[in-house]
This record gives sequence, C-alpha cells and structure tokens, in this order.
Amino acid sequence: MSGSEKVVCVTGASGFIASYLVKLLLQRGYTIKASVRDLNDPKKTEHLVSLDGAKERLHLFEANLLEEGSFDSVVDGCECVFHTASPVNLSPTNPQVELIDPALKGTLNVLRSCTKVPSLKRVVLTSSITAVLFNGKPLTPDVLVDETWVSDPAFCENSKLWYVLSKTLAEEVAWKFAKENGIDLVAINPGFVIGPFLQPTLNLTVETILNLVNGRAQTFPNSVYRFVDIRDVALAHIQAFEVASASGRCCVVGNVVHISEALNLLRRLYPALSIPQKCEDDKSAMLTYQISKEKAESLGINFTPLEVSLRDTVELLKERGFLKV
Repeated sequence: MSGSEKVVCVTGASGFIASYLVKLLLQRGYTIKASVRDLNDPKKTEHLVSLDGAKERLHLFEANLLEEGSFDSVVDGCECVFHTASPVNLSPTNPQVELIDPALKGTLNVLRSCTKVPSLKRVVLTSSITAVLFNGKPLTPDVLVDETWVSDPAFCENSKLWYVLSKTLAEEVAWKFAKENGIDLVAINPGFVIGPFLQPTLNLTVETILNLVNGRAQTFPNSVYRFVDIRDVALAHIQAFEVASASGRCCVVGNVVHISEALNLLRRLYPALSIPQKCEDDKSAMLTYQISKEKAESLGINFTPLEVSLRDTVELLKERGFLKV
C-alpha cells in the first residue's frame, strides 16, 4: 500500500472529483485530512465516512475558502495537499462573488496555509482544461492542444466565460504564489468528467448526461465535449504526487468528440432510452480537435474508453433513481 503511514489533505472533499480521490487514497492506505464546508450537512459527509478505511484514516474538518487561516489545521502535518475546492457555476448572477473570489482567494488561502507546513512535499491543484483552451485560437481537427496552451483572461471576460475565467485566474495566481514561496506545485487540467459518482447530489457534468437521456430533451447541443472518466482524473491526482518527476501542468482528457457521437454510443447501449436525434441548430457540426495525452500517459494513466464511462454513468443514474428506464 503505497500511502501507508502518509498523511495528505484534500480540500472540498465532498465534491465529485474529491470524493473519488478520497476513495482511491483510502484504498492506497493514506491517512486523509479533508475539508468540507459544513460538517453538519450529511450530504457533504455521509458518502465520505461510509468509504472503506474512512473510520480509521479519514478526518473531516470544516473550512471556508474565503476565510484566511481556515485551512491551517487541515493542512498541518501533511505531505501533500490536493486542492480541489472551487465553485462550479456556468450561469452565475454575480460572477465576481460566486466564482472568481472563492476560486482566487480560496486558492491563495490554501497555499498560504501550506507555507506553514514543514512536512509538505507537494501541492496538487485541480485546475481545468478550460484554463488551457480558451485563447481565441481556432480549434480544428489538425490542432493538438497541449500543456503549453493557456486561456486568455481578456478573451474569457469578453466572451463572458466566467467559470473559465475563475479557473484560469486561480491557476495563474497559484503558479505565481508557488514560485515566490518555493512550493512544488503540479496542476491537473481535467476535461468534462463523467463516470460513477459517490456524492448523493448530482454535479453539473453528470446532470448534463442525465438531461440528454431522460426523455425531456428534444434536441442536443451543437457542441464538442472533452470527456474524461472520474477514475482516471482521481488517479492522475495521486500519480501527480507519487511520481517524483511529475511537474507543471497535465491535461487529462480521454476523448474529444461531438456530443452526437457520445449519444450514438448511448443509443447502442440503451435502445429503450429516449435520446434526442436532432441538433438544436442547422449549422454544420462543430469541429473536433486533439488534446495531447502524452503527459497524462507519462503519469501512468490509461484512459477509460468513452463507452465504459458513459455506461457506468447511466447505470449509476438508474441505480440511484435519477433515471427511470
């Protein structure tokens, strides 16, 4: 068990990515200090404390991204801090308050706490592929996006891509702070994460799949999706700590496909489901492009086939009663 006797921290532990990360860390024998926003909310804690090994090796703390010093006790004594906590909201009323402040101030608050920890070896930041892609460059089939790409804050602001802006700025301040304070930082940039979820409530990405297969949608969007399986994303975080040579950023995307291709897979898997056949517009299908897998594969990630991720997502939606078949 590679994590035996090692203590690590996971911020925002109740979330989709973080919950699965906690599960894998426990399986590897790690002791985890994990933060949630509200210890008295069973929706934030029950799925974590019921995991194998949680009783012995999972310690929950309450922490607030906007409160300086809030993470001091959570990160104390840890060898690695996995900072996953960040709001996800694609249509905020007040982007500054709902997205940008918690993402930026939260990242800085966690990193400031990290500077007080002599045992700390590395910080692994959960960023996003959106912090890579949005710079105004055309995305066509001959384009290969890699870790050198960086989203342009001005482009994001002009396009009102507030979530993208929050992730881009948070990663930017993290790199600056890490450099100035000698923190060994690795950023994970996952795509549109699907797969078996542990938390009791639906997160945005899984809910998107549900809304396309539950019979209510008449059309599908003319959009390209950057799919990746939750199990691959969680493992990439752990490898980013365990592989000593890991550094910089790491794009973690298994498949870049037009949503129609994913829906075709689902139709074959679930012929009884009412899945929309028609695109929402008459324009030609948005072009796909490529995202480099080289860095992720160098960390030992063998990407889960899209069909498996989609099937496991739908099976869990059925099992939990979100999808009636």
